[in-house]
Amino acid sequence: MSWRTSLLIRLRPSPVLLVSAVAVLLAFGVGALLIALMGVPVGEAVAAFADGAWGSPYALAASLNRALVFMLVGLGFILAERASLTNVGGEGQIAVGGITATAFALWAPVAALPWGLSFVVPLLGACLAGALWGGIAGVLKVKAGTNEVIATLLLSFIAIWMVYGSVQSESLLRRPMTSSATLPESLEIPEATQLPLLTGDASMPLHAGLLLGLVLALVVAVILRRTVLGLQLRATGLNPRAARRAGMPIERLTIGVLCAAGAFGGLAGACMLQGEQYTLKAGFSSGYGFDGLVVGLLARGSMPGVIAGALLFGFLRSGGINMEMVAQVPTALVVVIQGLIIVTLAGAALGIQRMEARTP
Repeated sequence: MSWRTSLLIRLRPSPVLLVSAVAVLLAFGVGALLIALMGVPVGEAVAAFADGAWGSPYALAASLNRALVFMLVGLGFILAERASLTNVGGEGQIAVGGITATAFALWAPVAALPWGLSFVVPLLGACLAGALWGGIAGVLKVKAGTNEVIATLLLSFIAIWMVYGSVQSESLLRRPMTSSATLPESLEIPEATQLPLLTGDASMPLHAGLLLGLVLALVVAVILRRTVLGLQLRATGLNPRAARRAGMPIERLTIGVLCAAGAFGGLAGACMLQGEQYTLKAGFSSGYGFDGLVVGLLARGSMPGVIAGALLFGFLRSGGINMEMVAQVPTALVVVIQGLIIVTLAGAALGIQRMEARTP
């Protein structure tokens, strides 16, 4: 084989990449058709979407900050998936991470810490809280045989109600009531505990969590591909009985990987609070955990897939919000587009697997 032929083979797009691109284009095409059927000028809606997604430095930063949350939850998902575990509890892990980050940030000694520890400590606390929440599902699976899908999902509902209770009670995190109009939310966290902006300019509030997320993505990629731990997780996922006979600690791996997945969700919650919102409110996560789950599903264990999916969903979120405000197109249309992408990719993935199975 000549070097030119070898180069062409390497540069040829993979079927998965082509199918993903076609799925996204198809979903956007159907979305444009639905907009036209609503009687809204498609050009006006597209312009509003683009303006909200990347039309200004502020919009671009908001989209990337949202993508970071989806990426962190997606990283936790593919880490657990390598061991054939399904973590659907991203929403709950975001919730407990947000509660913990807020509690640490509002604790006066933390805000007075030097050398950047004032914002690092709440991040670490949120990671530990998320790890604990994921670890509960791991212990239930190992000790009682509880399916991790059910455990992580039900724990999410508990965590969401914990957020509600925290901001409703003045003895917990609710700001002191000065009138009947005082909202059920926490005090704003001190500036010292907020994530520093990469640009140093509030007109483009891109925070330092993005760099942390990219570093963690690289770390996860190395762990899964280049370490003994990654090999053990894969062996556990492929054949737990054989892995146990080979001396691998299946129970510890199961609990540990669900703890790690939960830690990523908790970190995502902290980034939302310390990087964007600064106050804890009921429903602050707005379904980000479930969108991050979809990102992990679509990535199929690929790190570039997680990043690409997170960016796609981040831009969809921001653009959809602005499209509703400017062009009066319901944000439910964005959910429809996401669903079309998922269905198309799922069907195409099944087709690709069957084709690969038939290839000698």
